[in-house]
Amino acid sequence: MKQFVVGGMSCAACVARVEKAVKEVDGVTSCSVSLLTNQMAVEGSFEDAMVIASVEKAGYQASVKGVESVVLDDGSSSLKLRLWYSLGFLVVLMYLSMGYSMFGFVVPRFLEGNYIGLGILQMLISFVVLVIHKKYFVNGFKGVLHKAMNMDTLVAMGSFVSFAYSFVVLMKMTAGGNLLHMYHDLYFESAAMIPTLITIGKLLEARSKGKTTDALRGLLDLAPKKAVVLRDDAEVQVLVEDVLVGERFIVKAGCSIPLDGVVVKGSSAVDESSLTGESIPVEKSANDEVFAGTMNTSGYLECVVTSASKDTTLAKMIELVQQASSTKAPIARIADRVAGVFVPCVVSIALLTVVVWLMKGMDVGFALARGISVLVISCPCALGLATPVAIMVGNGVGAKNGLLFKTSEALENASKVDVVVFDKTGTITCGNVEVVDVYGEDSLLDVAYALEKKSEHPLAKAIVKYCEGRTLLECSLFEVLVGSGVKGVVGGKTCYGGKLSFIEDVASVDDKYVAFGKELALSGKTALYFSCDGVVIGVIGVADTIRSDARDAIASIQKMGKKVVMLTGDTKVTAEAIGKMAGVDCVVSDVLPVEKMEVVECLKKQGKVMMVGDGINDALALTSSDIGVAIGAGSDIAMDAAKVVLMKSDLMDVVKAIRLSKATLVNIHENLFWAFFYNVVCIPLAAGVTAWKMSPMVGALAMSLSSVTVVSNALRLNGVKLDVDRYRYTSKDMDLSLIEIEKEKEVVLQVDGMMCSHCEKSVCDAVMGVTGVSRCIADHVRGNVYVYMKDAVNMDELVRVIEEEDYVVRKGE
Repeated sequence: MKQFVVGGMSCAACVARVEKAVKEVDGVTSCSVSLLTNQMAVEGSFEDAMVIASVEKAGYQASVKGVESVVLDDGSSSLKLRLWYSLGFLVVLMYLSMGYSMFGFVVPRFLEGNYIGLGILQMLISFVVLVIHKKYFVNGFKGVLHKAMNMDTLVAMGSFVSFAYSFVVLMKMTAGGNLLHMYHDLYFESAAMIPTLITIGKLLEARSKGKTTDALRGLLDLAPKKAVVLRDDAEVQVLVEDVLVGERFIVKAGCSIPLDGVVVKGSSAVDESSLTGESIPVEKSANDEVFAGTMNTSGYLECVVTSASKDTTLAKMIELVQQASSTKAPIARIADRVAGVFVPCVVSIALLTVVVWLMKGMDVGFALARGISVLVISCPCALGLATPVAIMVGNGVGAKNGLLFKTSEALENASKVDVVVFDKTGTITCGNVEVVDVYGEDSLLDVAYALEKKSEHPLAKAIVKYCEGRTLLECSLFEVLVGSGVKGVVGGKTCYGGKLSFIEDVASVDDKYVAFGKELALSGKTALYFSCDGVVIGVIGVADTIRSDARDAIASIQKMGKKVVMLTGDTKVTAEAIGKMAGVDCVVSDVLPVEKMEVVECLKKQGKVMMVGDGINDALALTSSDIGVAIGAGSDIAMDAAKVVLMKSDLMDVVKAIRLSKATLVNIHENLFWAFFYNVVCIPLAAGVTAWKMSPMVGALAMSLSSVTVVSNALRLNGVKLDVDRYRYTSKDMDLSLIEIEKEKEVVLQVDGMMCSHCEKSVCDAVMGVTGVSRCIADHVRGNVYVYMKDAVNMDELVRVIEEEDYVVRKGE
């Protein structure tokens, strides 16, 4: 995705025009423009110059967004300057136009009764005001030339028509007639008042919009600009951009931590509330991680840099908030479709209004006043802001609470899910697995230590921690068999480690080990079996504790009317024991990473699915789900695959994410209702369908305040309480009994000629090239090749590829 900054947009019609122009560029697959941040996100294979040229051809400006291009300036400075200048002239103009003729205010003697002179003076002052607000006319008429009329077009047309009509009347006055009557037909003050009132509204809107980016501004302010590094045993202060990974930096009490790193010396309490929302400081000492933007509240820390300034956790948070704000929520498409035809329709209604009043016998001045009122009261700007301001504020609230939504769509849809699927290990459970039982031969722990030392699985880490202090044997030809276990050569023997269903395929299992494993499972523990040269040598029991907040989080989700499912690769007995303690609605056990994805796909046939996980083996399911949620302590792969990232490892944050999504969605609905309601009610009023006839100035004021109302309503999200549920949720009644997984079929081939692990690899590589094969395990000790498949496989093809490797296939089961 490429980010651009777009200039010159004033309303939703501009957004629609820019998106339409960019989507016509060759190679562009999608385009999303944010009126709030003036940013554009473009996906596809394209040249930047082509995209920029298409935007400029549409009548706007564009440039590639750099790191420094974050649009946080609310633009209020230039608006304020224009407003003060125009108000100064407008006061004089209103004094001459209304003060003298309506209230008898004093004017210079040479102007008393000189209505032509007063008219000329009004025209000159009005012209000066229009020049001050020339931006509306330049952008408005440029939009007409590019066939892309926008809000500025309506303002420019309304003001220009008022001025032109008044100029014609003034010319008639020079020919004589009832000068006082014609003087009252002058609308120079309306011509000047319309852009001035619009500018007042724009100023209020700009300030309100500026508040919606407070969260992003706050994140940027968190990042220290300089760091104190140790170079040649001296403390040197440098820019964070100049600090290299591996260098050491120091942080004294009361200072912000400038970069991500690992503590190598000292201890302190660090306030991480800026990243996680957790107010209690976290104790840090040697080997603990620290993060940029957090505060060292006490003590001295010496750390080693682990991430460059552009790759820190804080930098990624800022990038995610910006990215989410530049994407478009699905609900925004409603406003976009309306905005695409809104301005032409308003212009048509205004012309029709003038014609109808003229046909009813009203004078030209009256009819034009009604038409101008229609032009200036119509507000496509409110339509364009209804969704993005709520999304921006919602993302800001999420960031403050450690909830990061990668896209606007994720923020909108998180509350619409019908079922929440949790991974077990590291998500429902703490992931701090410990060895609790060991049963087997004397060599069991040595073999297990050697195998698991090279694995990153949480269960492996528990065994490694338990075996620390023992002599580590060499393990060669190590291989991770995803979803099954591990394999390697230890002490010249081919060894395997994993769950019973896997080990049974590669080794003979004594009944005593099977019985011991069942006892472990009944108590919610996981049994890991280890074998050498085709014989099981023992069982290691590991256990994980359920998170303290898991039961409350799951109960809260169920109160929302949503089903909760737990997925795990654990055995059925162990999984159901954990599921019962957690209180989930359904447990799906013995699933491989691919099968987790299949469960998600099966559930998606009934409704929207949220998947919550933390590990590499959850990545497929996270990507496949409607809303993927990665918890903070999880792997980078899981976080990349997810659409929502929880900075804390707190399951209650899943509940908060759903509540924030609901609050944001409700706010968007309120904004859209107001935007549509305002236009539906005000346009007929401006056209004069009631006894009260609206002046163009009142219409301009109403238009100004409509956008301010939308933005102000969005700002109410800052006060939302995520600890309290105030909303009602609608969810489909999911039938969890319909979950089906197409289990793998196993074929065992007896193969002669395999002598070592290299032979096993050669056979498996050949077999995996056959269409339909999902996994392959070869065991040279027993002379078996285990082939797993979900689709039909040509057995003759299997035999052929193995024999091409110079092995002999005797038979298959």
